[in-house]
Amino acid sequence: MQQALKLNEMRRKKGLGGGFRVVVVVIFLNILLTAVAKVTEPLEEKEAAAAAAVKVKVGVVLDLNVIVGKMSLSCISMALADFYASRSYYKTRIILNPIDSNGSVIRAAAAALDLIKKVEVQAIIGPTSSMQANFMIDIGDKAEVPIISFSATRPSLTSHRSSFFFRAAQNDSSQVKAIGAIVKTFKWRQVVPIYSDNEFGDGIIPDLIDALQEVDTDVPYQSKISPTATDEQISLELYKLMTMQTRVFVVHMLARDASRLFAKAKEIGMMKEGYVWIITDAIANPLDLIEPSILESMQGVLGIRTHVPKSKRLEYFKLEWRKRFRRYYPTIEDIPELNVFGLWAYDAAWALAEAVEKAGTDNLKYKPAINIPAMEMNSSNYLYSLGVNENGVKLRDALSKVSFKGLAGMFDLINGELESSVFEIVNLVDNGRRNVGFWSVESGLRRKLKDQLDGSRSRSTSGLRTIIWPGEADFTPKGWEIPTNGKKLRVGVPIRSGFFEFVKVGFDPKTNETKVSGYCIDVFKAVIEALHYHVAYEFVPVSIANSYIGSSYNSLAYRLFLGEFDAVVADLTIRANRSLYIDYTLPYTESGVTMVVPMKSTRNKNAWEFIRPLTGQMWALTGGFFLVIALVVWILEHRINEEFDGSALDQLCTSLWYSLSTMVFAHRDVTFNNWTRVVVIIWLFIVLVITQSYTASLASLLTVQELKPAVTDINQLLKNGENIGLQGGSFIYEILKSLKFNDIQLKTYSSVEQMHELFTKGSMNGGISAALDEIPYINLFLAKYCSQYTTTEPTYKAEGFGFGFPIGSPLVPDISRAILQVTESDRMREIENAWFQKPMDCSASKASELSSSRLSPISFWGLFMIISVVSFVSCISYIGKFLYDERLVWLNVNHTIWARISRLFLMFMGRDLRAHPLRRRRRFIDNANPVLRRNRSF
Repeated sequence: MQQALKLNEMRRKKGLGGGFRVVVVVIFLNILLTAVAKVTEPLEEKEAAAAAAVKVKVGVVLDLNVIVGKMSLSCISMALADFYASRSYYKTRIILNPIDSNGSVIRAAAAALDLIKKVEVQAIIGPTSSMQANFMIDIGDKAEVPIISFSATRPSLTSHRSSFFFRAAQNDSSQVKAIGAIVKTFKWRQVVPIYSDNEFGDGIIPDLIDALQEVDTDVPYQSKISPTATDEQISLELYKLMTMQTRVFVVHMLARDASRLFAKAKEIGMMKEGYVWIITDAIANPLDLIEPSILESMQGVLGIRTHVPKSKRLEYFKLEWRKRFRRYYPTIEDIPELNVFGLWAYDAAWALAEAVEKAGTDNLKYKPAINIPAMEMNSSNYLYSLGVNENGVKLRDALSKVSFKGLAGMFDLINGELESSVFEIVNLVDNGRRNVGFWSVESGLRRKLKDQLDGSRSRSTSGLRTIIWPGEADFTPKGWEIPTNGKKLRVGVPIRSGFFEFVKVGFDPKTNETKVSGYCIDVFKAVIEALHYHVAYEFVPVSIANSYIGSSYNSLAYRLFLGEFDAVVADLTIRANRSLYIDYTLPYTESGVTMVVPMKSTRNKNAWEFIRPLTGQMWALTGGFFLVIALVVWILEHRINEEFDGSALDQLCTSLWYSLSTMVFAHRDVTFNNWTRVVVIIWLFIVLVITQSYTASLASLLTVQELKPAVTDINQLLKNGENIGLQGGSFIYEILKSLKFNDIQLKTYSSVEQMHELFTKGSMNGGISAALDEIPYINLFLAKYCSQYTTTEPTYKAEGFGFGFPIGSPLVPDISRAILQVTESDRMREIENAWFQKPMDCSASKASELSSSRLSPISFWGLFMIISVVSFVSCISYIGKFLYDERLVWLNVNHTIWARISRLFLMFMGRDLRAHPLRRRRRFIDNANPVLRRNRSF
């Protein structure tokens, strides 16, 4: 019984466990079915929405035989798929109608006509090239069908001014500023553009030239290469470029044409040190499509390419695109890297899908053309039978307002074009590319992109990272070279008939060689040595006319312009009219035009000439101090010195005689007071200094003439009809003619000796009264005749001497910098001393003239102060001692004050018999007279 109960219990528990499992399974199946329903429901809704959406036909005209065309079509398809996947609720769906143009302009135009006439598309994406876009723009404008191109970048397409053409790419002209910034940074003065000889190549050139001219860079030559040119024709053009000085080239052509160009450039040796190659974005953007063997020949090239901001969305899209591209085109083994054209195609399709939705679908039909000629009604000519898209205007307006952040950056059509953003500067090295910087309109060249955000500049002087140039050079090429034809720089030197100190051309009969020397020649040689590179040159003597009727140096400048030589080294003045034909370096001499005139004496000798060495104040001060010294000597000596015996007049005369005799050191009177001796010694020294100075000044006045210019104003010459001299063949002739001088008054000279001879004759005898010339010539003249002539006003503005070169010569800036180095160094002083050193008598003459100035008290105030102080101290000390010795007289109270003062005054005016000199003299007299001695004993 118990076994039966256990068995029933076990069966009951087993039944409960099985039921639980069934419940769990049922719940799981319910949840699974719910999840599946939630997943399939949106898909069904999306499929339903897509089925219900209005189908909008859009044409696509691309060259599907090339990688770029295939890449673009795949990106367009992915863009529409991604767009509608995220916007399933939109009521429109674009249906693509792709047509292969096969790279033909005619087939592209025919495809556009078929799409509009037969398919009645609402818009066309394409074409691939700018040349195909020309005719398509006109078709779209006539049928009011928007044409959206993401690869037609030629600037001239904008000139069509069609409101139905949209360029979803950057205009080629937007990069010319970046090229100009690079050229300016590295200070290249000449650039040669190399471009395709077709509409695509020609389109960028006007804007490129303008951008280069803005940075003072010349375009001496434009190299056109036809896309159909043979390898031999390309080589001939490159060899032609090698014979020119310019070594900076900007290449603008399609990548396939550029590949041939660089292969030949590498072959003939134009990818070595010294060359600079800059490629536009037409080559740099699809750089990954160029074969590795061609990239190897492009090492050191600098490229401008559109900068695409990095993002996670972009990285994910690239991975997804590679998968789909392989699926679309399984026969292509090497899948290329996605470039900016593919991204622009993606963004263009996205923008069109957005615009189609906003434009609506009220009327997607075409209305027939009106005013069709009767003869064309049954014609197959599509241009006459094209209808007009009734929804075209709405779609155009919607496209103009589309703005979003696309894969290639911000998509914002300004005036129908994609707004220019940032360009990336790449350097081709090691069969790849290396980023060296960025350029934007707002910030210019920058080493790093983040600098554009914080506004800080890179510390690099160029704003770019280190660039590896052709030939693996790590230094910046100077941008020009002496042509490879082996010619030296031909330097024209004028054959002058005078002023050989500047330029002299001679012939050595022993060596049969032409020798060139002079100040200008030495400066030029020093400047060439200061350059950081070697320049081979040779001097070419040039014969010039020497007549003041026409400037001979003007013709010299014009002959340089004609190309007879490569430079001019001479005393060539920088003039505005000559700068129209040639370029000047910086001046290397002092500038200006001045007048030189003879000097004449300003003073006649007279009987009172001896008074002039001292000024009136000096005479009065000296005379006053003679009186003071006389008074001091009398005060100190009259009580103890018998020489001062006698009446007051006798004492006055004795004092004055003693003082004045010191002037000629004729005083013989003995002084007994020590204070007197101190005063006299100091006064004798002062008198000695004054007399010596007076003697020197008087000698100068009597022997040195005081000279002044004979003429002080050029108008004085004109008024008096006097002659004026000028150098033959000089532009000074023009200045004098503007001042109304007659040709009869103008006398020419060709050397400093002739100039001096004309001065010697004077105007009355066919000579001159003055000469007008440039400061360097005047300095040379005065260096030889400095004691007879001087310069005077006026001084006219001139720019000095400079070296001349053809306009646009790349040597000019380097030579100018070298001139600054030489003029600021001791080398320039050595050259000037070698050619313009003044004789010794000129310095002596100037010194003599300076010594003839009159003497004034200011030169001797120190000496007069010393004698004044010593004299005052001596007198005070002596009088103080006298009052002390006679103090009993003053202390006698039995007399009034006036009586005591009178007593002291009489005692001071009298003799001091107690003084040592008087006691000694009395003792001597007594000893010599026995009678007096005997009488005194009684």
